[in-house]
Amino acid sequence: MKARIVLLATAAALVAVALSLNVASAGRLGPSATATPAATSAAAYPAPKVPNAAALKKEYGGQSITFIGDSVGGSHNRDVALAKQFTKDTGIKVKVVPHPTASDASYSQLARVFSSKSSSFDVAMLDVLWPGAFAPFLVDLKPKLGKEAKQHTPGLIVNDTVGGKLVAMPWFGDFGILYYRTDLLKKYGYSSPPTTWTQLFAMAKKIQDGEQASNPNFSGFVFQGNSYEGLTCDALEWYKSSGAGSFIDAGKVTINNPKGAAVLDLFASQIGKTTPRDVTTYQEGEAHTAFVEGNAAFMRNWPYAYSIGADPKTSKIVGKFSVTVLPHGSGGQSVGTVGGWQLGVNKYSKHVDASIEFVRYMTSAPVQKFDAITNTNVPTIPAVAKDPAVVKVNPYLKPAIANVARVARPSNILGAHYNEGSKAIYQGINQILNGRSASSVLPGVQAKLQRILR
Repeated sequence: MKARIVLLATAAALVAVALSLNVASAGRLGPSATATPAATSAAAYPAPKVPNAAALKKEYGGQSITFIGDSVGGSHNRDVALAKQFTKDTGIKVKVVPHPTASDASYSQLARVFSSKSSSFDVAMLDVLWPGAFAPFLVDLKPKLGKEAKQHTPGLIVNDTVGGKLVAMPWFGDFGILYYRTDLLKKYGYSSPPTTWTQLFAMAKKIQDGEQASNPNFSGFVFQGNSYEGLTCDALEWYKSSGAGSFIDAGKVTINNPKGAAVLDLFASQIGKTTPRDVTTYQEGEAHTAFVEGNAAFMRNWPYAYSIGADPKTSKIVGKFSVTVLPHGSGGQSVGTVGGWQLGVNKYSKHVDASIEFVRYMTSAPVQKFDAITNTNVPTIPAVAKDPAVVKVNPYLKPAIANVARVARPSNILGAHYNEGSKAIYQGINQILNGRSASSVLPGVQAKLQRILR
């Protein structure tokens, strides 16, 4: 996008987001509690009906809007189910179009549409990092949704408010977690999941060696290693949990440091050893497919993947896996990269009011409950996160997991150039995972980030 648009989310706002996601994810599930498969519970929680539907049908019935929605896991099916219910109740037709799988590709898609002042879509899901960048092209939702916004965690509303305008509404949160096969840990003599990266790789190797005797496709560990935004998220967790910083700290580029190089070389040494050789092409979908098909012992992913693993229709490991916080490096602590998605309305939409009503419905407490139960996404409304029905099917809401430290990507520093900066990061790290030494790659990444900050 040629237009210079400034990302206004400040460092304080992103810290607030990280803290608020802890609150939004807090729940009460005892250590011995078990989770009910989301697919089983979904039958008891059909798509919620739309409040005040008759009035909406009278006012907007017959109008058509396009929603750029999710594409990961079962999320598209969720979007379609909710859109059908909304259309049934209100008469507002909703066309659901999944966005590109990679977050950075989705950003580029929206940037092109906004720069051309197109009305080709009306509502879009926005990464937690984007409201500031896209604020000039989004409708102010505060006049109509200001009351509803108060239900959500405050930090997210701060993040979604730019220049006094509420340009997006929180939809669901995200943070990185570790999935592991409980049956295989027991089989190979482990009483608990790994707490450090070196422990994870040692356990992954032992389990992999044993399982490959009967399943040559089995690997110890899968993650998002492709050259895309997901790798920036994964690598940020490796860095921060190993005491290597957050790529850019206190306004200075710090990605080229000894601890960072060491953890990247550690991960690179495991490619094809405890991971599939082609894990460097994996995004979220490839990772969860390997795990739920019974071809991996450990996986780094987002909470959405829990619903897929717990669904007998899609998973071979139902009842044989659990989740915990990600491992850490020596002397470090576990962290999870802050993620999450918002909904915004295109200011060039021909049906702004009908679009706002769709956002009202999609970000409401009943829909967040439906989303958490059927798709295991993190609620952004604290009351929903504490709902017993939600907690029952979402083990990542246990305080020990939900309260893990969060780390934010450096969007507050890179501003409108965040995508450019992230591209430099994930392309460089992908090169390292594919065989180049960290010492030969990181100086170049450091230099690119420094040029962007000038």
